[in-house]
Amino acid sequence: MAIDFKQRISGARRWNTSPVSTATDQLTPLAVFESDRGRIINSAAVRRLQQKTQVFPLERNAAVRSRLTHSMEVQQVGRHISQTIIKKLTDEGLLQEYGLAGLERQFESIVDMSCLMHDIGNPPFGHFGEAAINQWCDGNIGVLFDRACITDDQEHLTPLRRDLCSFEGNAQGLRIVDTLQALNLTYSQLSGLLKYTRRGDQQKPKNSYLQKKVGFYLSEIALLRGVGDALNMAAGRRSPFAYVMEAADDISYCIADIEDAVEKGILKIDELSGLLNREYEDLFCGNKALTKDGVTFASPDHADWMKKITSQALASYRKSELEGNFFVSLRVGINTKAVEHAASRFVDNISDIFSGCYDQALVEDLSANHVLLQTLKNIAVEHVFNHPEVEAQELQGYRIITGLLDIYKPLLTLDRSTFEAMFSGQYKTPLYETRLFKKLPGKHLKAYASAIVTLDGFKRLLDEPELQILSDNAWELYFRCRLILDYISGMTDQFALDEYRALHVID
Repeated sequence: MAIDFKQRISGARRWNTSPVSTATDQLTPLAVFESDRGRIINSAAVRRLQQKTQVFPLERNAAVRSRLTHSMEVQQVGRHISQTIIKKLTDEGLLQEYGLAGLERQFESIVDMSCLMHDIGNPPFGHFGEAAINQWCDGNIGVLFDRACITDDQEHLTPLRRDLCSFEGNAQGLRIVDTLQALNLTYSQLSGLLKYTRRGDQQKPKNSYLQKKVGFYLSEIALLRGVGDALNMAAGRRSPFAYVMEAADDISYCIADIEDAVEKGILKIDELSGLLNREYEDLFCGNKALTKDGVTFASPDHADWMKKITSQALASYRKSELEGNFFVSLRVGINTKAVEHAASRFVDNISDIFSGCYDQALVEDLSANHVLLQTLKNIAVEHVFNHPEVEAQELQGYRIITGLLDIYKPLLTLDRSTFEAMFSGQYKTPLYETRLFKKLPGKHLKAYASAIVTLDGFKRLLDEPELQILSDNAWELYFRCRLILDYISGMTDQFALDEYRALHVID
């Protein structure tokens, strides 16, 4: 496949307000992506990241990262990787050949904003909140679909149930920026968020990295069709920008989580160097497996990488007696290597990355760079995520999210005609359920109403006949479930806590 980044860097939007040329010899102006940048930065979804958990829920210490401050750090690394990729291609004289000449800043801007948005779909209380939503859905969605007004064979409803029981932050992020917030971003910018290529109703394949998690829901099928058509991307493929965004996230969070643990007093600087050095040695020598087979391809010349990095970090810390200087040095030592490595992997595999079929992460290749990052991740798992304080807060978050889902469940048990009557407000409807309905945000209700009005067109977009023939009542309940999941997953940690306290019935 010929590499031409003009195919991937396009000004086309789902709702175009002005004509966009598709001529391959015309560059998309930078101003198009500056418009995307403005829409994203000024969106409510980005602002809510400041009150969403990175590791420590409901944290009052402003020095500990929120999703917003973490995403800003990912932005910086993403820009660095992008600039390094462009420099490598420039040095090799390949910018013109690959259609990137004159599009260098557009490439960087798409990655930059993809990094800022990469966690935008995460629910309250982080990945534990994600698991809580899916566990609640596993126990309730099947029962909700087993009702008299839905006459479809229960087996035929499996795709809808599976899609609803596959809540995933990355998939929810696409839904937020396009369906709920209606930011009307360029398809190129949206493609940078498509981290995984599996649809929510599809089963997880055994050996596919790109499909190891859900990347989008059935509800966003029109959006994905538009991305593919506008950017000439085959179905099931990933955008080159998503590879860079993912690498920037991998490089950033593994250091950040440990630094936050030190800020919280969970880890001490004096013990951290020893932990890092021992873990690196165990991974490097194969005493601990990076993969199921325990194989590593790290060069023997890199056996002392972590010791050199931590020695310099300790020296910086002892000289200043500031813990922050330890992490400045640690971050420089690791990021310098990891960014260069990610950029090299991108360039070395650019054909598969451009086509979107490269089936692994840039920084997960069993190299010494992989060992460095995995060392940090392992220390975080063993000494931070499993800490009693974190686990106690996660349990609290689980109770809050499942409690809220239980509270709003009555809206899902109503028959379709009663629920739709609530929209008009002209009919007498159950008092409690009506009060709950009035708490739902207007933009969420608008997304639900739009899905129902355009249901016939939506069904025609589906390739599978078994989905096309499902009853309108089944699809209505599907989108109603999405409505409730959208509302609760979009809450900040504090708002979820306040809402739970306000509505929770004390026995």
